[in-house]
Amino acid sequence: MYRQSRQNRKHEKHEARKKPQRGTTLTVAAVAALVPLAAACGSEKAADDTGSGSVGVGGQRVTGVRWSIDSVTVDGTTHRAPDAAHVRIDDDGGEAAGSTGCNSFSARAAVEDGGEGERVRLSDAMFTEKACDKVPADFEKSLGRALTTGPLTTEGGGERLTLTTADGDTVRLSRSEDASLYGTEWVVDAPGQQGDEGRARLTFDRDAKTVSGRLPCNRVSAGATVGDGRMVLGVPSTTRMMCEGSLMDAEKRLLGLFDGKVDYRIDHETLTLTSEDGTTVRAVAEQ
Repeated sequence: MYRQSRQNRKHEKHEARKKPQRGTTLTVAAVAALVPLAAACGSEKAADDTGSGSVGVGGQRVTGVRWSIDSVTVDGTTHRAPDAAHVRIDDDGGEAAGSTGCNSFSARAAVEDGGEGERVRLSDAMFTEKACDKVPADFEKSLGRALTTGPLTTEGGGERLTLTTADGDTVRLSRSEDASLYGTEWVVDAPGQQGDEGRARLTFDRDAKTVSGRLPCNRVSAGATVGDGRMVLGVPSTTRMMCEGSLMDAEKRLLGLFDGKVDYRIDHETLTLTSEDGTTVRAVAEQ
């Protein structure tokens, strides 16, 4: 997946800070995405347990962590989350992004000191609009409502965090472990792919200091010197096959990551690579 440049994101965050805090009503796209797509299932009455300890008092980080979404409780009914549901708020609190386990979402994020803990406010939420049989629409609708209807107080202890609305609705989270950069097959969804065709795959080898795999059309290998949050990729060696035009265009964009410095970040099972010109590529760990 290709995202807008880091420079544009920084500009957006700067502009957002200059404006008054916006409300938390969903955008038209988000509302459309949360219209029920399937019958509700997997719901049960909420348990009465709560998190322990204040995030502010305990010093637990809210930002810069990939949180798995365990459940969402709205109007006393708990919806268990799919395994892949997660959310992450940027270190500087400018943006939140995640997945319902089916649809991706993003929002502007503000993290404030609430006195007894931090408060999180999400606004301008946008959701994709896929229909997935294994993800109940009621879960997605409840999650969207809980995350975006106002400021969320934070409470947590250890590896867990609870976000609570002013009405008492909750989103329960737990810290995710990151996949290893090395030895993992990272799968990139490239434009123009049809099924497995056009799906790029990359694997980093710690001992050999290389990266190798398949681009949308050709196989590729290159040196890879990895440091803390940054890697240097060497000149790529590729096979010489020709494929359909959109696949070749996607391959050309991926090759732009090579022969230069690349920032990288791993959030659980997602690897984000950002080149010096701001091109961003995301890949997920092969299951």
